[in-house]
Amino acid sequence: MTPTLGNDQQPHSRWRWWLAAIVLVIIAVVAYQQYRKKHPKVPGGTSEVVSVGPEGIIVAKSSEIRIGPSISGTLTPQEAATLRSEISGPVVQTYVEQGQPVKRGQALARIDDTSIREALLSAQSAARSAKLALDNATRDAERQQRLEAAGAVAPRDVEAAQRALAAAQAAMADAQSRLTAAQQQLGKTTFRAPFNGIVSDRPVSAGDVVQPGAAIATVVNPASMRLEGSVPAEQLSSLKIGTPVIFTVNGYGTQTFTGRIDRINPTADPATRQVRVYVTIPNEKSTLVGGLFADGRVATESRQGILVPTTAVDERGIAPVVLRIRSDTVQSVPVQLGVHDNASDRVEIRSGVSVGDTLLANAAQGLAPGTRVRITAAGDRPAGTR
Repeated sequence: MTPTLGNDQQPHSRWRWWLAAIVLVIIAVVAYQQYRKKHPKVPGGTSEVVSVGPEGIIVAKSSEIRIGPSISGTLTPQEAATLRSEISGPVVQTYVEQGQPVKRGQALARIDDTSIREALLSAQSAARSAKLALDNATRDAERQQRLEAAGAVAPRDVEAAQRALAAAQAAMADAQSRLTAAQQQLGKTTFRAPFNGIVSDRPVSAGDVVQPGAAIATVVNPASMRLEGSVPAEQLSSLKIGTPVIFTVNGYGTQTFTGRIDRINPTADPATRQVRVYVTIPNEKSTLVGGLFADGRVATESRQGILVPTTAVDERGIAPVVLRIRSDTVQSVPVQLGVHDNASDRVEIRSGVSVGDTLLANAAQGLAPGTRVRITAAGDRPAGTR
């Protein structure tokens, strides 16, 4: 006969069953909380947190915004000279190399002067002979004048002496002219620096035979550079001598340089209706080099505003938007844009963003709104983010 469970044992069994169920629920809740910590749930269904480095964020700051016509052109040295040969002959020696600093009057190169020195010696000899002939003719003319005063010679003898003196004077002038020309030709065989500067080009070498007009060397003074650009004639009224120009130079990244308008062309180009502007840029440390392209803006007026890189603004839609980080979550915010600064590749945000807001830029622009993000570099972490 099978024994039966008493009524006093059934409640005890149910109690143990409920205790086991409660323990299982507690274990499940703890496991779920641990899972949520590692995989937080975000709007849009994404449970992962995306790491963003400092290169992908921009903190909106108040900056000085310069307004004015844009200007671009090629940098050239303010002072430059190309020395060209005025005679023909072989190059005997060169004394400098490209990039070498030189002083005013320093020899740069020399052309063979053998034939010119011979011509100079001949001119010097002819000048001495003409000087002796002139001295003799002068003394003879004076003697004839004294004899005429004493009645010892006829007037025609005095006239003959005067004619001989005039001929000697003409011969002397011709000999002196030939001597001067020979000396000048000799001076043209040696090329000297016209001012303190740097040799930017030296297209000839020893042994080359040059003809008149051939370039021997180019010397530039890098202490001052010049930017030539054009602005529309409609904006000419806002320009004046001394107005600052802020620009960037190809090869120098986002580094900005400042120059000032030195001259304004008084006539406009009949084809483009633009006016040529000449900007002088101090370059005492020789930071800039000639031949590079510069792009900038004439700062006719300025104001304070928010400037951000153009990579932080998405202008592909109907209205421009930025991606802002708020509470570690990406938000899409429509903005109103102002001035585009091509020189620094930045754009003004007039509304939609406040100073201190953290925006996504560069490759981080590909994140979708609602994505949770974590800024990886703690030291560069902008204020206001968690």
